[in-house]
Amino acid sequence: MLVPIKWMKQYVEINTDDKTLADKLTLTGSHVDAVIDYEKKVTNVVTGKILEIEKHPNADKLIVTQIDINKDEPVQIITGAKNVNVGDVVPVCLEGAELPNGLKIKKSNFRGLPSYGMMCSYEELGFDDKVIPKEARDGIAILPPDTELGKDIKDVLELDGSALEVEVTFNRPDCLNIVGMARETAATLGTKFKFPEIEIKNEQGDIKEYLNGVEIEDEDLCSRFYAKVIKDIKIGPSPLWMQRTLMDAGMRPINNIVDVTNFVMLELGQPLHAYNLEALSGRKLIARRAKQDEKIVTIDQNERSLSDRMLVIADSEKPACIAGVMGGYYSEINDDTKIMVLESANFNPKSIRETSKKLGMRSEASARNEKPMGYVMVELANKRACQLIEMIGAGTVVGGYLEAGRSEYEAPVVTLRPHRVPWLLGVDIPVDDMLKYLNLLEIESTFDGEKIISKIPYFRTDIEQEADLIEEVGRLYVFENIESAPLLGSTRVGRKSDKRNLEDYIKTILCGIGLYEITTYSFISPKSYDNICVSSDSPLRNYVRILNPLGEDFSSMRTTLVPNMMEVISRNSNRGVDNAKLFEIGSIFIPKEQPVVNEPHEKIKLCIGMYGNYDFFDLKGIIEAVLSRLGIKVSLKPVTDNPSFHPGRTAAMYVNDDLLGIYGEMSMEAAGNYGIDHKVYAAEIDIEKLLEHKDTNWKYEPLPKYPAMVRDIAVIVKDEILAGEMIETIEAVNPHLIESVELFDVYKGEHVREGYKSTAFSVTYRNKERTLTEKEIESIHKKILEQLERKYEAKLRM
Repeated sequence: MLVPIKWMKQYVEINTDDKTLADKLTLTGSHVDAVIDYEKKVTNVVTGKILEIEKHPNADKLIVTQIDINKDEPVQIITGAKNVNVGDVVPVCLEGAELPNGLKIKKSNFRGLPSYGMMCSYEELGFDDKVIPKEARDGIAILPPDTELGKDIKDVLELDGSALEVEVTFNRPDCLNIVGMARETAATLGTKFKFPEIEIKNEQGDIKEYLNGVEIEDEDLCSRFYAKVIKDIKIGPSPLWMQRTLMDAGMRPINNIVDVTNFVMLELGQPLHAYNLEALSGRKLIARRAKQDEKIVTIDQNERSLSDRMLVIADSEKPACIAGVMGGYYSEINDDTKIMVLESANFNPKSIRETSKKLGMRSEASARNEKPMGYVMVELANKRACQLIEMIGAGTVVGGYLEAGRSEYEAPVVTLRPHRVPWLLGVDIPVDDMLKYLNLLEIESTFDGEKIISKIPYFRTDIEQEADLIEEVGRLYVFENIESAPLLGSTRVGRKSDKRNLEDYIKTILCGIGLYEITTYSFISPKSYDNICVSSDSPLRNYVRILNPLGEDFSSMRTTLVPNMMEVISRNSNRGVDNAKLFEIGSIFIPKEQPVVNEPHEKIKLCIGMYGNYDFFDLKGIIEAVLSRLGIKVSLKPVTDNPSFHPGRTAAMYVNDDLLGIYGEMSMEAAGNYGIDHKVYAAEIDIEKLLEHKDTNWKYEPLPKYPAMVRDIAVIVKDEILAGEMIETIEAVNPHLIESVELFDVYKGEHVREGYKSTAFSVTYRNKERTLTEKEIESIHKKILEQLERKYEAKLRM
C-alpha cells in the first residue's frame, strides 16, 4: 500500500526525515518496503490560459494558440493536441524549460510560424500512466479554470513529496488506510494523532422521503448496513487537491463522487458504494444471498452468474451490487444522476474472499472487505464521505440515515499479567512502560495492582488474548532492543509412538514375505464405493465431502483402503504385470456427524491385495504370519453378507468379540468394475486393534526332553461346521497334553453324502515331565471324539 507522507501529516506530527520514519515504522512492526520520491525535475513550466485558437495556415493538423501566462503579452504556441479549447488552463513549458524525461524546450518553427514553448501532458510532467485521469491520458493536462495564471506548475500540482510503500499483514486491516498508518506513526514517534473532524453542516429534508428502507436478510454475511442519501448531484471532476492526493496514493481520479468514495476508503479503510437511487426498484436496499444462477451485469458491463453462497445488495427486484466486490451496471452513478444512496456495510470476510476468488474479481474494495474490520467505521466513513461531497459542492446531503444490524460497540476487555512478559519476550519491561505503549496505540489500559486491564478499540480486531497485548508491548519496546539469548529448556529424546513402531514392524514383516508397499491419496471419488459394491446403507458411505475438491475423483475422504488397492491392481494388471502382492498402511476418515462440523476420526488401516498365482490360503498365510509375530490369536467367522467379497471365500477375524478385520476373495462384480477378469484377494485390518491386542512378551521354554506322539482323526460333519471351531474344541479337551492341532484335509465327494464333508486333523500329544503311554493317548483321543460328536454331531470316518 502506498502511504503519501504529505497526506499522513494531516493527522499526525512527523518530526523526522522520511528514511528515519521508514526505519522506525519497520522496527515497530509496520514493514516499509521502500520510500518513493515524488520530486519531479521540472523547471520553467507555468500555468497559462488559452485565449485564442486558430488553424495553422500551412498545416491541417496543427493549431496556433495564444496563451496568457500573466505577462505583458500572451505566448504563441503551436500544437497538434485535440483536447484543448479556448478558456482552458494548461501547463505551459516556456523557452528553456526542462522536463523529467530530459526534454529541453526551445523556440521552434512549425511550417513558417514560430512557437515559443509547448503545452504538456501529465505523462510529460512525470506521472505514471495508471494514475492519470482518463480524459487526460492522450492529451494536454487541463487544470481547474480558477487556477492562478503564471504560477509555477510544481506549486500548482505539488510535484514534490514522497510516499511509503508498506506491506500490511492480513491480521492488520486497520493499517490498510492512511489514518491507520498515521496512528501507528504517532505511537512509534510518540507524537499526537488527530482523527479527521467529521461534520455535515447543511443537511436538508428527511431520508425517509427518498429511501424506503434498508434490510439485512442474512446477518451471518452482513453484520451492519448503513445508508445516507445525497440529492442535487453534480457530476464533474473532483478538486485538484483530491485528484493529486489519489494519484499520489496510486489511484486514478474518475469523477467527484467516485473520487470521494475512493478518498474515504484510502483515508479510513472502509469501502463505500454509491447507487443511482432513481434506478432502484422499490427505492430500498436489501443485503441477501444471491439466488442460485442469478445474473447481474457489473459496472464493467460483463454478465456474472452468481451462486447462493454469495452476498448481494439488491433492490426489491434484482441485485444492484455484488456485496463488497463490484457494483451493478444498471444502478451505477452516471452523468445524469441527480440523487444517490451512499452505502457502507460490514461484511463476512470469508464470504467476500470466496466470492472475489470465484468470480475472478479483485479490487481495492474487495481487498479490504475480505479482511476483518470493525463495524463502527461503517457509520464514520459514510458521514465522512457526505462531508466531503458537501465540501466540494457535488451534492446536498439529505438529513437522517437508515441502518440495519448491530451498531452499539462494547469494547472487549483483555487482561495482561506483567510477569508473563519476560516469559514471552525475554526482557523485563516496567509496568508503567507497558501502560504507556498500550495507551499510545489507543488501547485504553489501567493497572489494578496485579494485572493490566485493556479495553480493545473498535479498529483492532486482531487483539483477542494476552499474548496479543504482549506483542503490542514488545513491538513498541522494539524487538531489536531485546538481546539474543540461547533457548532454555530440558532436552528430551524423541521417539516414535507405539502405533508408528507397530506400523514399521508390520511393514518389515510384509516386505520380508515378499509384498510391495504402495501409497495412495486419501481423497477418492464417491463412485469408488459403487465400484466395490458397497451397499447403500453401509457405514462406509458416511464419508467427509470436500468443499473445494480438485475434481470429482478427489471429492471425498476415504472410509476404506480397498478402492485404492483395487485401482492399483487394475493398473498393474492392465499393464502386463501377471502377479503382485501389495500392501498399504494408511488413514481412513470417519465423520463424527453430518454435516461435518468437527474434525473426523482418523483411523489407521492395513490393506493387502494379491492377484495372479495366489489363492485364498496364500493370503491367509500372510495374515497368520503377521498375527503370530504380534502374539495375536484370532477366531474366524465366515462372511456372507459383504457384497464387496465372495460370500463363500471370506472370513472375519475376531479376538473374543472384537473385530480385527476381514479378508477373502473380491466378488466378481467388484473385480469387473475395475476391468479385472481374474481372481483378486484382499484384506483390510485395523492397526489400532492390532496394537490393542498384541502380546509380544514372549515366554521362552526349554526344548522338550520327551517325545511327542501324533494321532490323526477324520470325522464327517455338516458343511457349515467351521474347522477353526473344531480345532478350539479339540484343544480344550486337555490343554496340558495336546501340544498342537492341525487341519490337513477336507474332503467332499464319493462316500461322503451331500451336505457333509470329511475333515481330518493331526493331533500332537506331549507330556513335558515324562513319556506318554498309549493308554493315556487313547483316553484323550476318545474324549475328543465324544466332544466332536456332542457339539457337532460328528461321525468318525471309517
